[in-house]
This record gives sequence, structure tokens and C-alpha cells, in this order.
Amino acid sequence: MAKRDLIQNVIKYSLILMATIVSHVCPRQDHYYSYQEPDDDLSLWINEQQVKIFSGVAMKIYAIDNGRVLPHIRDPMFSQNLPIIPSEVSCVNFTWKSGSKKYHYNFDRLVSEDETILKPPTISIKTSGRVPKNAKEFSVTLPCSGNVSGIAVFSIGLLIQSRKGKPVPGTPLRTKLRKECAHRGPDPECDKKCANKGVCNEDKICICPEGYMGQYCQTALCYPQCMNGGNCTAPGNCSCPPGYQGRHCEGGICAEKCLNGGKCIQKDKCECTKGYYGLRCEFSKCVIPCLHDGKCKGVNKCRCKPGLSGDHCQIGRRQRSTCKRPCKHGTCKPDHTCTCDDGWFGKLCNRREKKKRNGSKLPKR
Repeated sequence: MAKRDLIQNVIKYSLILMATIVSHVCPRQDHYYSYQEPDDDLSLWINEQQVKIFSGVAMKIYAIDNGRVLPHIRDPMFSQNLPIIPSEVSCVNFTWKSGSKKYHYNFDRLVSEDETILKPPTISIKTSGRVPKNAKEFSVTLPCSGNVSGIAVFSIGLLIQSRKGKPVPGTPLRTKLRKECAHRGPDPECDKKCANKGVCNEDKICICPEGYMGQYCQTALCYPQCMNGGNCTAPGNCSCPPGYQGRHCEGGICAEKCLNGGKCIQKDKCECTKGYYGLRCEFSKCVIPCLHDGKCKGVNKCRCKPGLSGDHCQIGRRQRSTCKRPCKHGTCKPDHTCTCDDGWFGKLCNRREKKKRNGSKLPKR
């Protein structure tokens, strides 16, 4: 469960690229890549090299993968959970392709709600047309007005349709985000203030290395963002608060060990296996204890060792199996095969025989 939650969190934050990607200049991107993706359907992503420049970690970020809009994009709370896009962000490069199928697109919404702070977003391609067959980049630019500081809300809408005019499930994409604009001029002491190996250029502005942002390159970027109150202290490296661990502070540290197979998933919080509960999974749901090393799997239901049965593993004798895999409802023979109990069949005696309505057994298949 903890691992699955981690994967879901990573997926959920994967499109927070609008808030983590930093670029002072977005060069024109109109060339085709020579490589082909292994899938052969519609995809939209940011490539590894660009993500590495912005976060210090090389990884590909998908919005659409093999014809499917990823679930976190379709989450109604997605836009509300995104942080404000920092002032250093001016544009983001995306890569997309249609593969063997044909798709048509339309950017039907590129709007700024306060043009005194932020001009309407622009794209480096036509607002409508056909998605290229091979991988091709385009840019979304977020131009501040240049003379007013503040935070502006802007909207981007993208509709993608099949050749027959049917929208791709999950589209049109409708995203409303917030962008910070800050009017910053050159600093005569730039060469003394650029941190983290940033370089002061001839215009007296700091040029930051991969994974850093800010007027003086003082802010490191972590992707995904540090969880549970962790701080990004270096590109891709989170400093975790007490009680948490992991590259992104996603894992917990339990002062006391989780019992009965439980796993520590948050600070002093255990995820229990079936049949157990409590802060440390110390309590069993089986009021009558399981016998012969059985494991509680539910309310007064035990998972028994081979050769035993009953709610509490009280029936039969424990089997010392010579089979590579234990017989579920049967006995292991000297030739390493299972002899099944009445009503069961299969190689491991794990398939129950079905009965007709009159009570007779159906023939085995």
C-alpha cells in the first residue's frame, strides 16, 4: 500500500512542471527528433534533458501517454493543488506525437485574467492543426507585462480529437494556474551575489546552473516536490523533518517497530496486514487465537499452514511438504504432487469443485 501510494503521489505531482520548470529563454523548437517512442499512439510529455536542467534529475514527464490522459490531470482538484508559478518561469517546452493514428488539436483557451501583470499565454505553433506523427517540440510562453509585479491567473485549454472528430477521453484539458511576475533590474553587485555556481552575465543578471532558480540562484529544485514538510536543499535532494525519510521524504520512521507484518508508512504510523489493527498492528481481529502458526486474515478467520483447516486452524495435522509449493487443500505425495481433499482439485488443490443445483458435482475440466 505504501509503495502504491508513493507511485500515485509521484503521478499526481508529475504535471506540477508548470511550477517547477524554470527557463529565462525558450528557443524556437521546430525540429523533429530522429527517435521513435516504443508506443505508437498519442503522447504528450517533457523530455528528460529539459527536466534535468530544471530539477537536476533526468526523467520524462507525461501528460498523455499512449492515447490516455493521465489520471492526475483529470482530477478536479488538480489546479487548486498547484503552487504559484515563480517569476523566473517564462516558458515550458513540450514534446508530442500522434504515432500511427491521426489526431487534430485546438488550443481554444489562452487567457490571462489580469493583463496588467501577465499577458495572454502564447504558443510556438498554430493554435489549431494536426498533431505531428513523429516527436516534435513546441513552447508555451508566459510573458509578464514587464512593469508591474504581482500574481495573475491564466487559463489554458486544449482539445484533441480523432480523425473522426471524437474527443480523446480526458480532453478537452482545462487548466487554470497562477503566475508570479516580478520586475527585476540588473544588479551591479551580481558577481558577488550569484550563489550555487551561478554566473553573472554582462547584463548583471545571474545565470543559474541546472537545478537552481531565483534572482541569485539561491533556490534548489526538487522533482517531485519534497513531501511532509521536507526542504529541497540541493537539486533532487530533500532534507526531511524528524520522523520522515526517503528521497522525497515520502517514507515514515516509526519509533517503535510495526508488529505482525505491518509496515511503517508515515511518522509513527503503521500500515497493518489483514487481520491486525492498532498503532503498531499489535491487536489481532481473531478473538480466538490462530493455532499451529496460523495467521489472522479477518475477523475470527485464520490463514492456515498446509494440512490444517478451520476458522482457527484447529482441524487436521500440519503437513511437512516436500512439494516446491505447498498443497492448499490436500497432501503432498512422495512424488512431489498433491492429493486433493474432497471438493478440491488442481495442481495445488486450490480450485474448488462447483456443484449443480441438485447437489451433484460438475465434472473437472
